[in-house]
Amino acid sequence: MSAPSLTVRALTGIGEVRPGDDPAKLIAAADPGLRDGDILLVTSKIVSKAEGRVVEAADREAAIDAETVRVVARRGPLRIVENRQGLVMAAAGVDASNTPAGTVLLLPEDPDASARAIRRGLREALGVRVGVVVTDTFGRPWRAGLTDVAIGAAGVRVLDDLRGGTDAYGNPLSATVVAVADELAAAGDLVKGKAAGLPVAVVRGLAHLVTDEPDEPREPDAPDAPDVPHGSGEPGALPGDGDDGDSDEGDGRDGCRVRAAVTGARALVRDSRDDMFRLGTSEAVREAVTQRRTVREFTDEPVDGGAVRRAVAAAVTAPAPHHTTPWRFVLLESESSRLRLLDAMRDAWVTDLRRDGKSEESIAKRVRRGDVLRNAPYLAVPCLVTDGAHVYGDERRDAAEREMFVVAAGAGVQNFLVALAGERLGSAWVSSTMFCRDVVREVLSLPGDWDPMGAVAIGHPRALPPPRAGRAPESFVEVR
Repeated sequence: MSAPSLTVRALTGIGEVRPGDDPAKLIAAADPGLRDGDILLVTSKIVSKAEGRVVEAADREAAIDAETVRVVARRGPLRIVENRQGLVMAAAGVDASNTPAGTVLLLPEDPDASARAIRRGLREALGVRVGVVVTDTFGRPWRAGLTDVAIGAAGVRVLDDLRGGTDAYGNPLSATVVAVADELAAAGDLVKGKAAGLPVAVVRGLAHLVTDEPDEPREPDAPDAPDVPHGSGEPGALPGDGDDGDSDEGDGRDGCRVRAAVTGARALVRDSRDDMFRLGTSEAVREAVTQRRTVREFTDEPVDGGAVRRAVAAAVTAPAPHHTTPWRFVLLESESSRLRLLDAMRDAWVTDLRRDGKSEESIAKRVRRGDVLRNAPYLAVPCLVTDGAHVYGDERRDAAEREMFVVAAGAGVQNFLVALAGERLGSAWVSSTMFCRDVVREVLSLPGDWDPMGAVAIGHPRALPPPRAGRAPESFVEVR
């Protein structure tokens, strides 16, 4: 059997492309010898020019704004964004090179549709069955330098799903999905170059990648669900709410969903459910803090204790006075320990409410507020310890000393809740244990100097919390 081989060559003779030109006719005229099974790699710039995507724009930044649907990361003037085509790239793909001064070049409106049109045009002009990949230049996470990738495709297998097969040693392949269209795009860039005026390349020898997909797209996937997006000091209230194969994505092969309903290069774009790196570093930190939400209803899915311990590791990085470590987290992983604690707390709460003269109906209503803890599959009780606190001997300074430790405990709890969200776990911080600390210490056999600072219900959210409007910082700021 002969060894596999392929050739990649650039097409010459395509010249300057203008609005209204037909790329398929230009390609057919430049190379009438195209064969069945060839794959055309077409630079997006000539497609954009032919489709009239050259626009007046004295300010490139304004053009980037218009093409951006989501900012992924920002470092000074550089922006990595998701654009209208669903691609995550620098500057939304807005290009000020190879276009007249005072104008910018936008990406094709629908690169997959553009690829289908070129493929159809070549079939009509030359009678050939070819694949078409529309390419553009990208930077890549974790890697220096640029390369061409596929942003549109037609008649080409864009992903080669090897899962279910075996390697040369008989080991099962359980995670390997190869981004074939991107590999083709990068190969074409080697002969097209960035400034050689050669916008099209032809790959020959990979006819098995050319498909007979229809020239019209299938129905797209349903849009992504919204991202998982948080009470009073009374027991049962929710502080902070007012009332309201391998998993490494670095190789681009595993963790992605090969979706039968998606054709063209759109299948190469990870949806939000599979994107482990949806934001830049500073953006992810802000998103984690602002999108932490209180979850009141959970599924029956068990909670991974390792994930909770990772959240504890994040919690104890909070600032604390005098280089102390004032946090302790009691993890209630068994149902019996949770019920024993919650039953004792309920009894103590009922006793307090009867002493307050509340009616039995009112008591029952208030006690139901604790159901968020009772219905959770996992509980954690953060505690404050004041080892290392200074004793001054006067009320004012001793009170301030304790307040420092309480603030540090709150910072630790916030870290804990944010880290749980990062583990894709929902949580609700409930203040109940602060109102019956002696009961909690007795039931959980805690040292007498451990002060329970509420309880955290933890589990997998049953539903996504509704969107929450942002709060303007001006309402909470005084400048002096």
